[in-house]
Amino acid sequence: MTAPGQLTLSVVIPTYNSAPWLPSTLEALAEAVRRSQTQVEVVIVDDGSTDDSHELVVRIAEGFPASIVLLRQPNSGRFLARWAGIERATGQLVLLLDSRVILAPDSLAHVLSAAVDDPEPAGWNAHVYTDPASPLVGRFWEVPTYLFWGDYLRDPRPYDLTSTTFDSAPKGTGAFLARRDVIAAAFCQAWPEGDAKLISDDTKILRWIAENGGIRLDPGFAATYRPRTTLGGFIRHSFDRGTLFVDSYAGTSVPRSFVLLFAAVAPLLGVAVLASLVLIGNGVAALALAAACVLIALAPVVPAEFNRCPGRGIAAYICYLPVFLGPFWSGLVRGVVVHRNAFFDRSRSVGSTAGKTNK
Repeated sequence: MTAPGQLTLSVVIPTYNSAPWLPSTLEALAEAVRRSQTQVEVVIVDDGSTDDSHELVVRIAEGFPASIVLLRQPNSGRFLARWAGIERATGQLVLLLDSRVILAPDSLAHVLSAAVDDPEPAGWNAHVYTDPASPLVGRFWEVPTYLFWGDYLRDPRPYDLTSTTFDSAPKGTGAFLARRDVIAAAFCQAWPEGDAKLISDDTKILRWIAENGGIRLDPGFAATYRPRTTLGGFIRHSFDRGTLFVDSYAGTSVPRSFVLLFAAVAPLLGVAVLASLVLIGNGVAALALAAACVLIALAPVVPAEFNRCPGRGIAAYICYLPVFLGPFWSGLVRGVVVHRNAFFDRSRSVGSTAGKTNK
């Protein structure tokens, strides 16, 4: 039953072979729904899973405190899976929730109340913690996170993301709330022209919403993310992140485009210089260059630790950096090739209002 003044809500969950995580994700969502006292529907989109996700959802739906709609489609990537859920959603608000994300018990009640009391932000982004029980391989990304967004993470507080502050705090669509029309418009603006599996399904969407009403990052809207737990999953994820990183930032500014291109070329140049030094017999210079590269790669640990990055996150970065670099760089190169036209697309520049208005 919906409390007076509350808005109806559709929770859209894309899932692909998420059977190990779905039961706990939905259990946490059920508790959050009970405490929210609002009318909720859950739209789960099975994106071509080959595990028993479908059967799990059917069993869980029987005792769930809200209606569950299960859609199935051939594997098309998270962007199109979310879009299928958005099209099916009937709520005034849509919560995008990843199958690995656990909502805090009171977070749904908090954000729905905040959205009613302060309708100015176009979207609300959860403060997402990495599960402290994750194995070491799952905590690698904490150092980059605390490196780039340490100012916010040292003191989490309600924070508005706009076109000027967009890159100054962490954000994502793992737990993200907005009006259905806003999310639909953002997806249309970011609509893929090629393979939807190779395009960013969060940064471009969030940037458009930040530029068209703003996003409130709110620690009271809290969730926990369970990262990948195997080395193989980490390697595949790193490769994909390299490609999506290019799609997220290529063409948004000249400096960013230059950095992306430099990052794709620099390792090749470094190897060529190193090989040349060895061939001419200058082993000391070769060792000095190799040592300098190692120090540069480990440098992010210092500001991350200053920004209070957890110790296990720092340990994960040091242990898995050698494993990460090759796949991420390979994905980056793939991204430069696949998204080469984006480097010349002025409509992608920060602050631009150009783009598609329908899919």
